[in-house]
Amino acid sequence: MLDFRFASAENPDGVCRFSVEDPVLPRALVASPDPARRDRLLALLEGMGLATGASQPADMWRRLGDEPFDLVLVEDRLVPLGEVGAIAEIRRLPGQPEVVVFGSGMSPDRAALLQGAGALTLIDVEVADEALAGTLAALVGRRRERGVGRDEPAGAAPALSRLASESRAMREVLRLARKVVATDTSLLILGETGSGKEWLARAIHGDSPRAGSAFIAVNCAAVPEGLLESELFGHEKGAFTGAIRTRRGCFESAHGGTLFLDEVGDMSVHLQAKLLRALQEGMIQRVGGDVPMRVDARIIAATNQDLERAMKDGRFRRDLYYRLGVMTLTMPPLRDRREDIPALAVRLLERFRTQLSRLDVAGISAAAMDSLVSHDWPGNVRELINVIERSVLLCEGRQIDLPDLPDFLDRGRGAGLGEAASRELFELDLPAARREMLARFDRRYLDHLLREHRGRIAKTAQSAGVSERTLYSRMRELGLQKARYK
Repeated sequence: MLDFRFASAENPDGVCRFSVEDPVLPRALVASPDPARRDRLLALLEGMGLATGASQPADMWRRLGDEPFDLVLVEDRLVPLGEVGAIAEIRRLPGQPEVVVFGSGMSPDRAALLQGAGALTLIDVEVADEALAGTLAALVGRRRERGVGRDEPAGAAPALSRLASESRAMREVLRLARKVVATDTSLLILGETGSGKEWLARAIHGDSPRAGSAFIAVNCAAVPEGLLESELFGHEKGAFTGAIRTRRGCFESAHGGTLFLDEVGDMSVHLQAKLLRALQEGMIQRVGGDVPMRVDARIIAATNQDLERAMKDGRFRRDLYYRLGVMTLTMPPLRDRREDIPALAVRLLERFRTQLSRLDVAGISAAAMDSLVSHDWPGNVRELINVIERSVLLCEGRQIDLPDLPDFLDRGRGAGLGEAASRELFELDLPAARREMLARFDRRYLDHLLREHRGRIAKTAQSAGVSERTLYSRMRELGLQKARYK
């Protein structure tokens, strides 16, 4: 147990305690002019995270200006009747801390006024320790579930359990990922830019025991080297010019969750050494700080660089490579998993027709889909996302067709096989090439009939000379959805 102290008018000995064995998050500020009440709350919070005390309003505001907090527990008498707007001011601080007002004998009108001003809840400190501890634990739990620093809306992350692929290479990646999803093993994801490395990391997090906590992503190549150390580990007030308040880093914000280090191959050798130490010891130290803090974050790193060459050139530490790459997954480029393009295109269409208020765009024609499948996609999934969004915006009919696609897709090839697709077929054995050609023909054929019969399954099956059950099965295999043709 480590003790920190700061002076106040009523308590010159200080009241700040922090156990490095306890979770780093959340941090709580307790403000009260009554030392007994303040110490009681601090004692109850001691096992839940870092708790500090401030005796007077001026002291409270100084601490709020210097440091990040998640919960601010302030006694009722420090919020005069005409100053309830101070609660809203606290809520607008970086990190948007929750405000809890505590006291005794509060009138219903006063309670309503405080909650209307933005207080999360009100606590009666006259209750027994057991009941008060339960209330505080619930508040801490609520804040922890909120995922401080979360960079995505709740439920937005994909999950491995819901992912499937028609590509042999991608199925192997998903098989390996599922083997490690429930562990805290560090992962290294390799692959070209835009191939979906972060998407895979989010899916692993979404199915892991850490799914209820934050997923924090930082692009190591996008942050200037001089600021990346602070971005990762945080800094203390005054650590450098411009550090006007203490700031959490990504490690702290990812406590209990997952930290995704994108483009880790671009990190300087100096920072690689500090990252290695954090991974080995589970401890970090803020820039300008001298107190280590324990953090619990699963690390998933990714890069598009050739790390073997980088290690030979002395640009990447071999010991860090072995620490990060306990398990290494390689995302195949989109051109090597063309089988997945129809399903990806349909999912993206559904997303953008809603986001862009283009519900009249109900599908993708067979010719346009063939053009998408034939393209080599140097920008991978990111490029496909851009093309589908653009096509939904420009589409003038009920479905995306060749004229709606960008010129670089060589739209004239859509009705035929396409040079790139031809080369791909000749690389397959005869049975596989025949199956691929049959799938392309079936997609165009059924797309035409479904459009002609406006999605009516019975009529389409009758025209095709197959049963409705067979038609439904083939449509599912080809990524054709009935709703697109109504």
